[in-house]
Amino acid sequence: MPRPSWDDYFMSIAEQVSGRSTCLRRATGAVLVKDKRILATGYNGVPKGLAHCEEVGCLREQRNIPSGSHHELCRGIHAEQNAVIQAAKHGIAMDGSTAYCTHQPCVLCAKILLNAGVVDIVYREPYPDPLSEELLAEANLVPRLFVPSSGQADS
Repeated sequence: MPRPSWDDYFMSIAEQVSGRSTCLRRATGAVLVKDKRILATGYNGVPKGLAHCEEVGCLREQRNIPSGSHHELCRGIHAEQNAVIQAAKHGIAMDGSTAYCTHQPCVLCAKILLNAGVVDIVYREPYPDPLSEELLAEANLVPRLFVPSSGQADS
C-alpha cells in the first residue's frame, strides 16, 4: 500500500473530523497543522451546551437562507472557527500554520484564519464566497484545491 502524501494524510483527517458535525446541511472539518504536526481540529456544530440542530431544526432552513449568504444567521460555528478556538483555548500558537479544510473557507473563516496566522489553506470542496477569495488574495494567500496524490508520498 502506498504511503499517503502529507496533503492526503491531513485532508483524510479533516474528512474524518467532519464526521462529528451536527449540521443538517453540510458536514465540514478542519485541521490546523504546522511542521507536519496537528495543532487542532474542528468541525461545524453548535456551541457547547446548546441543543443540536437535529433536535431543534435548522435555523437557515427555517428562514430559507441560501447557501453562501448570511453566515451569521446560524446556530452553528464553522469547522475552521472551532479549530482556531480549540488551539487558542489550549494556548497553541497558529502562526505559520496550514489549514486543511473539507470546504473552501467562507469570508468569516477566511478573516479568522488570516488573523490567527494561517499562511496556507488546502480545501477539498469549493464554496461560493467571492469576498473570501478577494480578501485572501489581497493578503497574498491563495487557497489550494486539494488534489489527491497518485500514490507517491513526499517526505
